Amino acid sequence: MASRIPTLDIRRFDSDRDAFVAELGAAYREWGFAGIGGHGIPQSDIDAAYRVFVEFFALPEDVKMRYHVPGSGGARGYTPFGVETAKGASHFDLKEFWHIGREIPDDSKYREVMPPNLWPVEVEGFREHGYGLYRTLDRLGSRVLAALALHIGLPEDWFADKTDFGNSILRPIHYPPITTDDIPNERAGAHEDINLITLLVGASAAGLEVKSRKGEWVPFTADEDVIVVNIGDMLQRLTNHVYPSTTHRVVNPQGEEARKPRYSTPFFLHPNPDFVIDVLSATVTADNPNRYPEPITAQGYLEERLREIKLK
Repeated sequence: MASRIPTLDIRRFDSDRDAFVAELGAAYREWGFAGIGGHGIPQSDIDAAYRVFVEFFALPEDVKMRYHVPGSGGARGYTPFGVETAKGASHFDLKEFWHIGREIPDDSKYREVMPPNLWPVEVEGFREHGYGLYRTLDRLGSRVLAALALHIGLPEDWFADKTDFGNSILRPIHYPPITTDDIPNERAGAHEDINLITLLVGASAAGLEVKSRKGEWVPFTADEDVIVVNIGDMLQRLTNHVYPSTTHRVVNPQGEEARKPRYSTPFFLHPNPDFVIDVLSATVTADNPNRYPEPITAQGYLEERLREIKLK
């Protein structure tokens, strides 16, 4: 079933642009998800980042809690187990995570809503490998957005000055071993992402499922050298649902697999905080009237959604 969600080689954006843009756009219109191969990120860089993330999550709980910032919405640092809850869900997700944000100058106009990063001094190389992966995925995400812009008739660089100070987040996640059967909680309850696009690196462990237009849950376990990229609600809103933000979840494994931890690292690519999400006129037609006549800033939308998932 998983093969129904396409995987495309992004090197074709340079060598076979028109065909690649058409195929990528079609994949996202249908699924809101695609696998991106040929991305050029060395596996050694990904492995190094995962090593420091795993090392952090293995620290004692009281050490990890030194990096928890109450009232911040989890914007930076550590969010403990049992907090985030999928919108509309009754039970919290079975995960803990860390947030790395964009490094900006203290005199930036965005400093109030984009605080400085926290870095765990207990884990050597955390900043180097964590922020290195952040920058790499930020660049790759910009290439995907360039292709998506072309597909809907925008200039290739349309997103460039709208995401150059984007409030993007790298989120290393630890799903601890599940030791009790028949619990109502899921590792990640059914949800849609908030941002423009999400890039998931290291999705080779089973568990991710994507809801098709027919309502079927389709497993999507990517090959090791493939990054899963999906549409978020901000891009769905901006494009008037031309690019759908698809519901997905991380299901609990069965048997002995449930007794093993799972790690994953999504990169949530956001616009600049003051970017106004206003439906693109090119996506409004007689068959697809404007669904969002009231514009909203990216920061306003983010805060609204963080409250819904119990991070604020």
